Amino acid sequence: MMDVAYWLPIIWAVILVAAITIYVVLDGFDLGIGMLFAVERHEGRRDVMVNTIAPVWDGNETWMVLGGATLYGVFPGAYSTLLPAFYLPIVLMLVALIFRGVAFEFRIMTRGTGREKLWDGGFMIGSGIAAFCQGAILGGVVQGIKVVDGAFVGSSMDWLTPFSVLCGLAVMCGYALLGATWLIWRTTDVLEASCRKWTKLLAIGLFVCIVAVSLWTPMLHAPYLRRWTEWPNIVFVAPVPLLVIALGFLLTIGLRRGHSKGPFLCALGWFFLCLSGLGITVWPYAVPPGLTLWDVSSPPSSQFFQLVGTVILLPIILTYTVYSYRVFRGKVTDADGYH
Repeated sequence: MMDVAYWLPIIWAVILVAAITIYVVLDGFDLGIGMLFAVERHEGRRDVMVNTIAPVWDGNETWMVLGGATLYGVFPGAYSTLLPAFYLPIVLMLVALIFRGVAFEFRIMTRGTGREKLWDGGFMIGSGIAAFCQGAILGGVVQGIKVVDGAFVGSSMDWLTPFSVLCGLAVMCGYALLGATWLIWRTTDVLEASCRKWTKLLAIGLFVCIVAVSLWTPMLHAPYLRRWTEWPNIVFVAPVPLLVIALGFLLTIGLRRGHSKGPFLCALGWFFLCLSGLGITVWPYAVPPGLTLWDVSSPPSSQFFQLVGTVILLPIILTYTVYSYRVFRGKVTDADGYH
């Protein structure tokens, strides 16, 4: 029984990280496309940008629901501790996502009424706020929260620090990069050329943010520093920053040679490496810097019951997601439409 109680939280942690990763990948580029409205003012090209994600964008948030349900059902100690610490950014993020979803549809429905600019602005602002809040929440978790006897004892604004703001800006820049590289892959002509220019600037910005966050994070808590600097840990973690640099070179080469898929895959690689670095840093804490996975997990019987349902449903969700992206694959032009 002790072995089951030890391994079940690890299995669920893998599922939770996988759900978060898939969400970041899928919803990241469509949030990024919303933010890119700030630099693309042409209405026709904005329509093309939206049409590349229109068939799939709402399904992407399935993975956020899965992540939240996992946190609530499997790690209730983390759920009850983290939510009070991040009520404000979580509510703000959800409001932004709702407003963004409404704006997504209304920008087409109000075409010709003079109000379409308002909804374009709502789509852009909602995307930016949601992206910033996600990064700020992530930064707030990494920097740690005040916990006494398993309960949050800090204030509602403890999450707002220079580090969390940096993480929020980094996620905004990263999502915009994903959006730009997605559009390189999925669009043509003037819009594709513009996205290549945006990608160069956004890649530089994200690389600077990665370096800044990577240097700052180990300074937050002593265990973080030891994880990255002590022997033999350094042998196992050294490939992460080296691969970040290597992907930067591949991204640059792909842009110069006119590759379509390569830049998007390199941007995804950066996100995977950043999430890997985050996992290396905080493991095995669920609520840094004091509560581990086992401290906050539900009883093994409850975890096993939920695991049975997840094993059945997860392949169905994955199959639907892959199928929907396959159906709507290919370049999108001015002649194509979704609404």
